[in-house]
Amino acid sequence: MNAEIIAVGTELLLGQVVNTNATFLSKELATLGIEVYHQSVVGDNPKRLKEEIERAEKRSDLVILTGGLGPTKDDLTKQVIADHLGKKLVMDKAALEKIHLFHEQRKHPMSENNQLQALVIEESIVLKNNNGLAVGMFLNLENQFYLLLPGPPHELEKMFEQEAKPLLLKQLSKDTVLMSRVLRFYGIGESRLVTLLDDLIENQVNPTLASYTGKYEVSLRLTANGSSDTDCKGKLDNLEAMIRERVGDYIYGYGDDTSLVKVVSELIKEKKLTLSAAESLTGGTFQSMLTSISGASEFFEGGLVTYSNRIKKEQLSIDSKTIDQFGVVSSQCAIEMAENTKKIFQSDIGISFTGVAGPLELENKKPGTVWIGIAVKNKETYAKCFHFEGDRNKNRELSVLSGLYLIYRDLLNKQISEKIY
Repeated sequence: MNAEIIAVGTELLLGQVVNTNATFLSKELATLGIEVYHQSVVGDNPKRLKEEIERAEKRSDLVILTGGLGPTKDDLTKQVIADHLGKKLVMDKAALEKIHLFHEQRKHPMSENNQLQALVIEESIVLKNNNGLAVGMFLNLENQFYLLLPGPPHELEKMFEQEAKPLLLKQLSKDTVLMSRVLRFYGIGESRLVTLLDDLIENQVNPTLASYTGKYEVSLRLTANGSSDTDCKGKLDNLEAMIRERVGDYIYGYGDDTSLVKVVSELIKEKKLTLSAAESLTGGTFQSMLTSISGASEFFEGGLVTYSNRIKKEQLSIDSKTIDQFGVVSSQCAIEMAENTKKIFQSDIGISFTGVAGPLELENKKPGTVWIGIAVKNKETYAKCFHFEGDRNKNRELSVLSGLYLIYRDLLNKQISEKIY
């Protein structure tokens, strides 16, 4: 099966919105063995949209349309394709009830045009929207397939994963099992990762291998098809073993829904340890990220934000001689901060962040120069220096994530890689 993606929306043509949906769908379809040969963007114009649909039908088995399913006049996707196929639009009761309930709960008056989001093409399979109100649709007309998805990425991605993907799998083959596995990486960029795995990517057949770039990390999706779950699992295990042999040091977890902070939190709880933090340049960002995780109170004792030198001395008991001799942007200060926060909060682990967020230099150190200290009970305290090259906020965010990664490696007794961003 081959596919074509048509993104609908004048805002895409004007550059007001970036078309991330096409990137997401192309990668997801590739894991299913569906090849995307064409992508196009059409403004909110019925005539041009119909022409694009007609072109797509001549060269693609599956035509995917994104956007234009909302309640406004320029949301015309389903109206155009229904007219093109000679089908009626009918009201979906479940979708309409959800729209009514949404407005009732928020005590907002519901205008008549809101009901347009519940209109669907007759004989289509309705795709529920668990993140919004506009439903999607899937049609099969004599092996010409149409998939209509909402425009907002957070709605489209969930709908594709939960609703559309299972339908496509049924169409592809009833006798073949498909299984995917996602590996999560931190501390290595996508370009370096794919370079190290170049031959595996170049020669992939079954399983397939695709990389995805997130914010400051990379994921690999491995997808195998076979005669059974056992057959697929064996293929995935073999490919993962080859990947781990080359870049296993950077793998921290599995799955689309995991994150470094979740993995580290679970690891600390599993080992029945406690944690405290002392932050300077990160200004509480580490503690904020940590406490965003449910159950953080089970292991996180507390922390201090010691932004000024005076507070470092008064609240964190950093020796004046340390600051005078080495400065706050130093391994000596980071180590003392980590050890002292561990003592103050009587925790098993103490972590510290000190450095130059930017944009100006501090103590003749360039922006992005960061020291992270780690103090763990029954182990020697150490500090690691990082040289980030982002703006002020990026340097702070990378500091926090790198701190989490250091804790992760330390608790697993793994040597710290020399190259982490």
